[in-house]
Amino acid sequence: MLYIVATPIGNLEDITLRALRILKEVDLILCEDTRETGKLLSHYEIKKPLKSFHAQSKLSRTEEIIADLAEGKNIALVTDAGTPAISDPGSFLIEKVRSELPEVTVVPIPGASALTAAFSASGVTGGEFTFLGFLPHKKGRETLFKEIGSSKRAYVFYESPHRIEKALESLQKFAPERKIIIARELTKMFEQFVAGKPDEVALYFKNNQEKVRGEFVVIVS
Repeated sequence: MLYIVATPIGNLEDITLRALRILKEVDLILCEDTRETGKLLSHYEIKKPLKSFHAQSKLSRTEEIIADLAEGKNIALVTDAGTPAISDPGSFLIEKVRSELPEVTVVPIPGASALTAAFSASGVTGGEFTFLGFLPHKKGRETLFKEIGSSKRAYVFYESPHRIEKALESLQKFAPERKIIIARELTKMFEQFVAGKPDEVALYFKNNQEKVRGEFVVIVS
């Protein structure tokens, strides 16, 4: 079995009973950063072998995992926070497993996700949106903002504190009248939602630079 296990995005209590049971039962846990996953396991007194698997993992690491599954090992795939394979390299591994080991069952263990947490509390109606994940740093970035500005559909994307202000500049240029909602530090002590037109939200962060930190979910209604 390959279990795709969602882990907390901030508050360590946001993990399911099923996820904890699976993490206790598997033979091996694949994770982005063994230190981050180690903190979660230590909190719940779980001791299991950890193996790193992240965006920079070489093909040889994937082959190791394929070999472990072929030998009959049960493996859990986690990310540092949230649901694996959502804007995450886990999708590459899952595709390989499905194509090379069809006898291995891939089992999702659902739970926390910044995408659904932010959208559920946004107040955006209609229930339909386009998710863009992390936007490209350069190539194609402006094209995406033009698409956002010209569409009547809601858009959701992730952004880092290093680029959130540039993203707001682009939204002021291409979607100046759209309402946006920014969620940051979800489920953590300083969780915050900021809503308004792009210029209003940009002004807020310009005047509150101490808030330009953490991971951001941007919703364009």
